[in-house]
This record gives sequence, structure tokens and C-alpha cells, in this order.
Amino acid sequence: MSTVLCSCLLGDNARVRLKLSKMLEEQASGLYGGDLPESPVPVVEIEMKGCRREFYVGASGEELAIGTPVIVEADGGFDMGVIYSTGRIALRKLQLKGQTSELDKLPAIMRRATEEEVQEFAEIRKREPEIRAACLNRIERHRLEMKLVDIDLRLDQQKLSVYYTATHRVDFRGLVRDLAGEFKARIQMVQITTREEARRTNTQGSCGCALCCSTWMQKIHSNPFAEKPQMPDSMNGDNFSFNTIGLCNRPKCCLGFSKTNGKNGHGHGSCRQNGWPAVGTTFAVRDGNAVVEGVDQQKKSIWIRYVSTGQKRRISLDQYNNMAGRRQGGQA
Repeated sequence: MSTVLCSCLLGDNARVRLKLSKMLEEQASGLYGGDLPESPVPVVEIEMKGCRREFYVGASGEELAIGTPVIVEADGGFDMGVIYSTGRIALRKLQLKGQTSELDKLPAIMRRATEEEVQEFAEIRKREPEIRAACLNRIERHRLEMKLVDIDLRLDQQKLSVYYTATHRVDFRGLVRDLAGEFKARIQMVQITTREEARRTNTQGSCGCALCCSTWMQKIHSNPFAEKPQMPDSMNGDNFSFNTIGLCNRPKCCLGFSKTNGKNGHGHGSCRQNGWPAVGTTFAVRDGNAVVEGVDQQKKSIWIRYVSTGQKRRISLDQYNNMAGRRQGGQA
């Protein structure tokens, strides 16, 4: 996956997303009718760097339009963000994240950002390649087995967040001391998943559209099939891995929101007409259950994941048929 990240708040993609959000805000009553709740407090959704969106309490009596840069409270300091949604739409999104019971705990918007602060934010973004190079140099010096994904220096320059991925526990105490001494800021090491890494890239998927996790999705599931076992069958019966695996090297989130093809889909244990199992199929193994996470017909292999241990394994179609108790080319 590419680790070249766009400056979301200042780039063209951000302007497009903000325009779409404004259109949704204007048409909310017509789209949802009376389903949208009334907000007891002015809830506002703010977009931060890296496609990170947080909810804040808006200043009472002051109207803040979508796209307005604002200064917000941030862990003992302040940072800058851009208003992404307001009012009933923002409250509805908060409901989808299951955080409506925490309205009284939401941080507050301090004020509108001045032109000088917006310019300072842009200057900090220009420094990021230099900061990133310094972090990479320190990681190599300490010989740490971790992948640096992104860095985020707060507007008040009192906190530097370092986002990384790793397959095991990393002792980064020496790295934190070096970075704190060089940047004179509090260092926060944040380990993220490959799905969260894909969200921060804010790029396009194989469908040509912006990634679901970078745009409209409010939650990122570690495994979208856990709650939606019935996976879609393609219309032509093909199920190549490039159609099911996203940039995060995990099953695409959009598959969990698709409807099953009535001709072939049968929920758990479904099998395509060409004999290959559908992604998301759950079958019994010796130590419990396993889930089909990917199918590559070109390499004639199937990726499965053991539910009890989370271990992944690539097997052949014949091995799958034996494990699942199926006959070659058909269902048992």
C-alpha cells in the first residue's frame, strides 16, 4: 500500500467531499423525513488531517457553515479542523457510532480559525516530509520492526502523533526519547490496522471511487463479514481476488453491504456454479470454524481464516472440498 498521504484538509479531494456534505445537509429533510433526531446540543463533525473525523460541541448562537476552518480543543492544547457536517446530520452520524450517550463529554469548538492560523497550518503540513524523514532515520537507528504510516504535528506544535503498523509488540521507548528531544514536543505512538492505514491514504479503490473508509463509513470493522455472513455473488459467477481484496489487503468493506444474488447465494456454505466457494463462507474444521476470506481462481487457491486463532492459510480447491466435506465441483 502506498504511504504517500494527501493533505486532506487542503487538497482538491477535501473540497469535493465538503461540497457533497453540504448538498446532503441541504437535502436532509427530503431524504430522511422525520427519521433525523433533534440535537439537544449543537453537535458538529470536524474533519482533521488523515481523514480523521471527530465530534465536537459547537458554540451556541454562532452559525458555522460546512468548510469553515475552526480551532478545537485537543488534549490540553488546540488544533485546527474543518467543519464537515452539522446539526441533525452530525447527530445521526454520532448515533451510528454509538456515542450519543457521551454528548456531555464531547470537546468544544473554541472559535473560527484566523487567516494567520490557516497559513500556519499549511506551513506545518509543508514540514511533514522533513519530520517524516527524521522519524524514519530514528526508526532505522533503533532497528525497530515497524512501518511508519503517517505523522501528525498538532497546530500548537506541542504534540507529535506517529502512526505505525507492526506485526508484534515494539519497544519504542528509545525512539520516543529521541523524537521528544529533537522536536521538543510530546510524542504519541499510535499503532493502527491496515484498514485504518487505507483510510488515511484517502485514495481511490479499484472501482474508481474514493475508498468507503475514507469517505462515508463511520466505523471500520476488523472483519466486515463477522456481522454479515451472507456475501454477494457476482453476476457472472467470477470471484477473483482482485475483486474481493481491497488496498488494505483485507476483504473489501463494500462487500458487507451488498445483497446476495438470489440465483446462487445461499448464505453460509454457499457455493458458486463453477465449484468455487463464495467469500464469507463459514465451514466446520477440526478445531472449530473457518471463514473463506479470498478466492484466486487464477492461482487456484483459497485464503481461509480460522475463527478460533485468527490464523490465515492458503489452500487449494481440493483441500477446501475435503475440509468442508464437499464433492469436487458441487455441494455435499
